[in-house]
Amino acid sequence: MIDLLLAFADERPLARRLAAAAGLPLRLVERHAFPDGETRLRLPPALPPRVALLRGLQRPNERLAELLIAAPAARELGAQRLLLVCPYLGYMRQDMAFRPGEAVSQRHVGAALAQWFDAVLTVDPHLHRVASMDEVVPGRRSVALSAAPLLGALAARRARRPILLGPDAEAEPWVRAAAQAQQLEHATCRKQRRGDRQVSVALPPLDYAGRDVVLVDDVASTGRTLVATARALYARGAAAVDVAVTHALFVGDAGPVLARAGIRRVWSSDTVPHPSNAVSVAPLLAAALRDL
Repeated sequence: MIDLLLAFADERPLARRLAAAAGLPLRLVERHAFPDGETRLRLPPALPPRVALLRGLQRPNERLAELLIAAPAARELGAQRLLLVCPYLGYMRQDMAFRPGEAVSQRHVGAALAQWFDAVLTVDPHLHRVASMDEVVPGRRSVALSAAPLLGALAARRARRPILLGPDAEAEPWVRAAAQAQQLEHATCRKQRRGDRQVSVALPPLDYAGRDVVLVDDVASTGRTLVATARALYARGAAAVDVAVTHALFVGDAGPVLARAGIRRVWSSDTVPHPSNAVSVAPLLAAALRDL
């Protein structure tokens, strides 16, 4: 059982929802950024034995540095068991070395988390060639939840007889999970990536004419894959294209680019704070905290 939820102020909305759902007291980490780029953290001066720390790893470089400082500080202040609640777990894409000398970021970040925390709880991590979170965070209890069923239920309510479509083969587990509970038609595309912002997409052979299509994925970053898929769908007669993603990173000009491509609506979970947040993972996280 967890005694306290500790969170950073910039994730206060999700922290409040999670604390309420789990019946936990909430305390905040004070954060001060110095002009030279360093950060000072101030935790509550006395912590109970079992603490859950909420911190997502969007903008992962600065936030990993914060965890490097916050985890041992929490133990010095009384936390004997420290659990990381990481709604978005960054650095999961690089799970193998594609060229000699490349660092396998997933392996090294996971090993660091295993040193700092006794358990890790996350949502829809991007595990492509890895079977489970146990391989990512070695020797620690780790749990991966999914927001896909929540997004599938939302799509079923807000779109008219939708087809759920994954923009690439890697999205197939999310599309299937989102579609199954609602018994929605679903499929995945075939993607070819030529660069970080250059992609082409081949649609599966379905009848899209006059249909609403919801693109479902775990994470949206630049939005270029979603744009390429939406344009292909409109060329095949789709009535409307919406997007449902767990993690709404949407870096740079992704929002305007999606709008120009004719994407009607974007829905996301609140794992990453964004104006598109439409469903909350707080109940999922709270249930998992009780189990842990």
